[in-house]
Amino acid sequence: MKKLLLVLAIEKEEKGNNLKIRIASLFHQFMTEGLLNKLSLSGLRGRGGGSFSTYKKWEAFLQSPGTGKYIICNGAEGEPEGYKDGYILNYYLEDVIYGVALASKLSNAETAYFYLRKDYFQKHSAKIIALLNDLNIKVIEKPDIGYIAGEETVVCRIIEGERPLPCKKPPYLAEKGLFGRPTLINNVETFYAISRIDKGEYTGERFYGIMGNVQKPGTYIFPENTNISDILKKTDNYPDFDFFIQAGGISGEILLSHELDKPLEGAGFIRIYSLKDTDCYQLIEYWANFFHQGNCDKCTPCSDGFYRISEMFKERKVDFSELEELLFSLKMSSFCALGKNAYLPFSSLINKVIKHGRN
Repeated sequence: MKKLLLVLAIEKEEKGNNLKIRIASLFHQFMTEGLLNKLSLSGLRGRGGGSFSTYKKWEAFLQSPGTGKYIICNGAEGEPEGYKDGYILNYYLEDVIYGVALASKLSNAETAYFYLRKDYFQKHSAKIIALLNDLNIKVIEKPDIGYIAGEETVVCRIIEGERPLPCKKPPYLAEKGLFGRPTLINNVETFYAISRIDKGEYTGERFYGIMGNVQKPGTYIFPENTNISDILKKTDNYPDFDFFIQAGGISGEILLSHELDKPLEGAGFIRIYSLKDTDCYQLIEYWANFFHQGNCDKCTPCSDGFYRISEMFKERKVDFSELEELLFSLKMSSFCALGKNAYLPFSSLINKVIKHGRN
């Protein structure tokens, strides 16, 4: 009789435990589906420059089978003079941490990484670890290897201790990323926005870094559908001289003053140039040097192409036919997004400013 009672007690306990596990599983599923629905309704797109649907990225990651998943908050911010992510970390660090913790808990992540450029690492790493002491957190300092260090597959390689070379996609990181496991990587601002969405506080805001030939450089917050011209006017940065801008970071398109009645695309940076005072040949030489020094040397369009463009404009002996071939090669044959996107500022400056003699 005692043995029978013991067996019945064990079975009852097991049923109770199974019920608890089932309830926990259903609650987890409810929370996951709830967040995905919020992300879908928000229409949020990644704020690191790629502008991919955050909902689709998170859906693919959270529904990817297997355990041992990883989260990466990318705070590499390699834009020249860029400080947008630094501003967010300074004033909204807890929102960013909330977004990372949310991703970590919903995915039962093995580890969450904060990947930060040197000054952000020095200023914020201790606080991040202290605030996330209930999770397995690692804060990684971005190495000083140039612009390529922010590319998402390169970030994974660096954390793994491998050579910082971009990887072919597919497979995408949601399926096979860091250490071969499903990985979610989002920009600092994206995690900020996700936290606001989950808490019902998101109003479609976006951070804009304004720089260049302006009176009031800095980081500003406006609704993401605000026209570029309105952003400049509302921040007292609309020039009273003939100008053009570079929209969306150093890989962004050149826009003339009559092309600004539209929202900003790409990364959240607006740089203003004076048409009169800007040496466009010198500017192109600067861009080419920046990308040449910041690429991984894996493919010829980048490693050779940027060098040849730099030399061409340095010597002021520009063969525009050869230049068009180099830019076409960058766009069509580069291995990763660095080269594929970098053709745009060169092409747009040449076609909109240089060839029309506006400068």
